[in-house]
Amino acid sequence: MVDADQTFVIVGGGLAGAKAAETLREEGFRGRVILVCDERDRPYERPALSKGYLTGKDERDSVFVHEPSWYARHHIELHLGQPAVALDREAHTVRLGDGTVLKYDKLLLATGAEPRRLDVPGTDLVGVHHLRRLAHADRLRQVLTALGRDNGHLVIAGGGWIGLEVAAAARGYGAEVTVVEAQPTPLHDVLGPELGQVFTELHGDHGVRFHFGARLTSISGQDGVVLAAHTDDGEEHPAHDVLAAVGAAPRTALAEAAGLALVDREHGGGIAVDASLRTSDPDIYAAGDVAAAHHPLLDTRLRVEHWANALNGGLAAARAMLGRMVRYDRVPYFFSDQYDIGLEYSGYAPPGTYDQVVIRGDAGRRQFVAFWLSEGRVLAGMNVNVWDVTDQIQRLIRHGEPVDADALADPSVPLESLGA
Repeated sequence: MVDADQTFVIVGGGLAGAKAAETLREEGFRGRVILVCDERDRPYERPALSKGYLTGKDERDSVFVHEPSWYARHHIELHLGQPAVALDREAHTVRLGDGTVLKYDKLLLATGAEPRRLDVPGTDLVGVHHLRRLAHADRLRQVLTALGRDNGHLVIAGGGWIGLEVAAAARGYGAEVTVVEAQPTPLHDVLGPELGQVFTELHGDHGVRFHFGARLTSISGQDGVVLAAHTDDGEEHPAHDVLAAVGAAPRTALAEAAGLALVDREHGGGIAVDASLRTSDPDIYAAGDVAAAHHPLLDTRLRVEHWANALNGGLAAARAMLGRMVRYDRVPYFFSDQYDIGLEYSGYAPPGTYDQVVIRGDAGRRQFVAFWLSEGRVLAGMNVNVWDVTDQIQRLIRHGEPVDADALADPSVPLESLGA
């Protein structure tokens, strides 16, 4: 049992931080647990911000990890609306924005990520938006409602997951949508051209206009209001609002100022941690979007910005802080909902790592499983409107041995029988 006199501080009020606090209590930790959140809202989950809450299907209260009274019942000290501004590793202290100094025995950095900004003229206009926080979703939900009511235009810079999910939500409200994407398909760097085209057709069928091979160069307006977005090929796109969905950057400033080892942006950025989520300081751990962990299964350093990593990483970090043996090797996983499709993706197959894409099912009907292979080994799999196969897909990834591509593509061959 960890001594009851110890204090564990968690910096970051997202899912990773909340699950770490929960796990500490579940594992029997009797000391102080202090959770520092720079937002005024208590910890919440982010997927609904571009999915159920944004579309209007889910209520605001559905996003929170725990009910308000949970923290007091479990003796979790919440510091809401207070950023951590300085970390003194020698003194084992964290200083907050209001001057409060917190002493720690173990520290977890779960500071997450922040939206990358568009570096173009016009981003100071009222109608330019980002989506990362609950306050962003609150505002964007009102904007989409108004755009739908008034037949307004939304231009989205970026055809990644956030851009596409917001496009689907906007079309659900009746807004006109144009997506500007530098690559030849949406999700090009994630899924490659084969599967990117599936999403081009999906959104095209729902009235979304794509402008590929171009980047936003400026946003023009009048009296502070957006009127148009301009691209580097000379095109002008009518717009009442613009969403910047050009990725997220890990929030490493606190760690960098304290001298913790980091990973450079070229390799994904983030705080460098080992397989137990420990940083270069033995009393400091990192989890969630900000952690660039050595992944034992994939034998690479990996930073994952998805819900499952925050959920499971917070739990693993808490156990490691308690001295448990932790080997964080979960297969990366995320999900997305757009219009009438739902999908789950497992694995890791960035461009250049695979040599074959195998489709099992009917991609035209958007009911299929896609596999990314390298020399016959399954690196990743994505099931679209096909359910209860995630465990089988992840088993194939963990198996790590070549499988027969023809059998993999044949729906009559059970996935359970492959790679045995």
